[in-house]
Amino acid sequence: MRQRDQQVKDYQVFIDGKWSPAVSGGLFDSVDPFTAKTWARIPRCDAADVDRAVQAARAALESGPWATMHPTQRGALLRRLGDLIARDADHLAFTEVRDNGKLWAEMRGQCGYIPQWFYYFGGLADKIEGAVLPIDKPDMFTYTRHEPVGVVAAITPWNSPLLLLTWKMAPALAAGCTMVIKPSEFTSASTLELMRLVEEAGIPPGVINVVTGFGPEAGSALVSHPGVDKIAFTGGEGSGRAIAKTAADTFKRLTLELGGKSAQVIFPDAKLESAVRGVVSGIFAASGQTCIAGSRVIVHESIHDRFVEEFVKLASTARMGDPLDTATQVGPVTTPPQFQRILDCIDMAQSGGATCVMGGGRATRAECGDGWFIEPTVFTGVTAEMAIAKTEVFGPVLSIMKFRDDDEAWRLANDTPYGLAAGVWTQDQKRMFTAAKKLRAGMIWTNCYRTVSYMSPFGGFKASGQGRESGQEAIHEYLETKAVWIDYGAEQANPFVLR
Repeated sequence: MRQRDQQVKDYQVFIDGKWSPAVSGGLFDSVDPFTAKTWARIPRCDAADVDRAVQAARAALESGPWATMHPTQRGALLRRLGDLIARDADHLAFTEVRDNGKLWAEMRGQCGYIPQWFYYFGGLADKIEGAVLPIDKPDMFTYTRHEPVGVVAAITPWNSPLLLLTWKMAPALAAGCTMVIKPSEFTSASTLELMRLVEEAGIPPGVINVVTGFGPEAGSALVSHPGVDKIAFTGGEGSGRAIAKTAADTFKRLTLELGGKSAQVIFPDAKLESAVRGVVSGIFAASGQTCIAGSRVIVHESIHDRFVEEFVKLASTARMGDPLDTATQVGPVTTPPQFQRILDCIDMAQSGGATCVMGGGRATRAECGDGWFIEPTVFTGVTAEMAIAKTEVFGPVLSIMKFRDDDEAWRLANDTPYGLAAGVWTQDQKRMFTAAKKLRAGMIWTNCYRTVSYMSPFGGFKASGQGRESGQEAIHEYLETKAVWIDYGAEQANPFVLR
């Protein structure tokens, strides 16, 4: 197990290819969720820092080496960056664990997988093709071309900072955009560490810039800045709604990946052991701090009691403790506000009539130390009308409901304002394909859960956001389409009539 350095590290921001303190000189603490102690100090940026970052991104977009670089050259830089991330994956993962308290095994797995996005979109950079249109006008040559949308503001959350940044950064750079990144104030260090690799890869100054700090001071200034053309945001529904309203003032393009209250539907013919293991992974992995957490189980009444018994038996063996220990299976909650919110949601469920059959409060095990740990918690007797069935907890809290027939299963699964993901556990092939049509969610997993790939689009319906990340669709989120008309006949047409 890697050891924590007791010395507090001071960071600087990365703007226009240079490292510097915030204009104000201010710093704020980054706290290790396991030790509850400060381990790093992060620059506290404000509108002045945001403005110089946007100006740098705008200059790099419109002039200099990036503006004239061929897409094949951009792709080569992305692949080079992927190689460097692969080389330093251990260091990046260690930084993430210090910042957000998630398991070493998960963060190391993510950081080891991140290069694939840069390889994939690096290869896609010079394959963005327009089309010649068989236009219905004589002596006219018409075609389309795709151009970068411009300066992108990428605002990332605290639960998987580098992975979710990569989902924005790789396609945006492949499309030829430039970026200003604002990571969560709780988890900024790994993004700043990544910028050292951006430098080493040879990506020109100003193409990627990072400002750190708090939403009211840095985030709001970035979202409202007139020099920003697009916002790519991952986070909560409330923040997403506020960003969309602000972006509307200047018609900024948006990609929003927001919350979820995803259902896992378990049918009587499911392989129960696989379903139990899949649901455990879907809700207790990452301590439930993932937008795709399978936080609602909808299980057929005929197997309900057996499922609950088997689920609690397996989940109760979860080992809690230091996330750097490879034996740990459930780590701490990342932030004190989120820790308190989860406890409030547990109280809400209990007062609302749900039955707590496991957990139900703060973990006080010795191996949890001074960290912000919540016991894996399971509620039964949950009905669709209860607040716990509708509220995104973003923690290790599972709600279990019963259903009688397939129609009720689909109705309960869709009875949520969100539509990010859903899981289905069945051996019936007809039911598998019916689920894909009936469930109103952007991703449907059957007999598996919480699986992602750089090749597959990620995103949701309804209040879970708009736009898609990953897969070929993602690059078009960062492109504008232009139609070009060339009249090679040069006829003198009536200037007062639309041709």
